[in-house]
Amino acid sequence: MASRWNSRVSIILLFCFPEVLLSAVVTLHSLEIYTTHELLASTPTVYFRCSGENKTYLPDVTKKKTLYTFRGEESFQPLMKFESTKCKRCGFYEEDRITSDDVFDEWEFCPSDFKSNDGRYIRTKDKEFNATFLCPECVKKGTLESSDTALQEKGNGMHWSVKLIIAISVVASTVLLIIGLIVAYKYWLKRKRQHEQARFLKLFEDTDEIEDELGIGPLSDSI
Repeated sequence: MASRWNSRVSIILLFCFPEVLLSAVVTLHSLEIYTTHELLASTPTVYFRCSGENKTYLPDVTKKKTLYTFRGEESFQPLMKFESTKCKRCGFYEEDRITSDDVFDEWEFCPSDFKSNDGRYIRTKDKEFNATFLCPECVKKGTLESSDTALQEKGNGMHWSVKLIIAISVVASTVLLIIGLIVAYKYWLKRKRQHEQARFLKLFEDTDEIEDELGIGPLSDSI
């Protein structure tokens, strides 16, 4: 019951606040380094770090070309935590006693990197290392985000359909209005001509009556 409630709360928060990821932890599943950079040290001191955060030392990683697997319960676990959908600048490093620390690799680490169903992400740098990370929560949030994106796309499609219907209605209304104005104008012209013809005929009739009364019309000769 509690898990269902938490899932519903997660969906609501993700829909209302897309940037919120609700704290997804990342653990290191395996790591193999192919080389070391510190010449004076007998064993390398390897650590993981994201920009602006503390170093996470990996004390078990002491040899190159050796695959180290982890259960997620080690003292340094979890390796990091995502608290939003934004990426972090992270990397693997090797401490150097004389100069600045050596870099195995730095990259933009994102929750969206975890695309497999089991929440697994593999990062490989040629001649440097091969690492596997786990983040099941990232996959769940990614699924929710995909659903949200699908809903948004569906909503956008409906929005454009409504716009298209409104545009067609406006055009049709405009065409009907123009046709109505043309018909009304032609009817007005017809009525105007009829009215002018009636006035013209009435004018002749009135003229004939006046001429008859004055005796200058065509009927006056006969009289």
